[in-house]
Amino acid sequence: MSKKHRGQAKGDPVTYQRPTPAGGVQLETFMPWTLVRRGLKKQIITPLDAPQEFLDEARRERLMREADQDTPLMRALGLAFHWQRLLDEGRFNSMTEIAVAEGIDRGQASKIAQLARVAPDIVEACVTGQAKGLTLQRLTRSPVPAAWDAQRAQYRQFP
Repeated sequence: MSKKHRGQAKGDPVTYQRPTPAGGVQLETFMPWTLVRRGLKKQIITPLDAPQEFLDEARRERLMREADQDTPLMRALGLAFHWQRLLDEGRFNSMTEIAVAEGIDRGQASKIAQLARVAPDIVEACVTGQAKGLTLQRLTRSPVPAAWDAQRAQYRQFP
């Protein structure tokens, strides 16, 4: 199996019997498996004994790998959460200080920073590529509602 296809083997287990020179039989079993990333570690999950949550996690990770990861929306979401962490840790006191440090307009920085309030399921849909109709311009066109239910209603057109 090539390096490109490692971690993607799936299907039914297959057992081969090969005769040995001593007259016995050597068995080789090939087991399909899925590679799941957990932080910095990787864990192998076999489909025969995998609980449903592992299968769901593997499916989510596969969708994330297949999704286009370098979009303006993804970069803006990453910046928003990074800036929110900087504010929470007390490294900066306001968005004005962050905008000056980043060298961008304060209004643009505020528009990007409001993305940190987007509901987690909408962010996950953006990351996995399920929210194809949701763009950075659409999210920053108007203020993001504080309530997650209101956000879901406002951005309900994304698939």
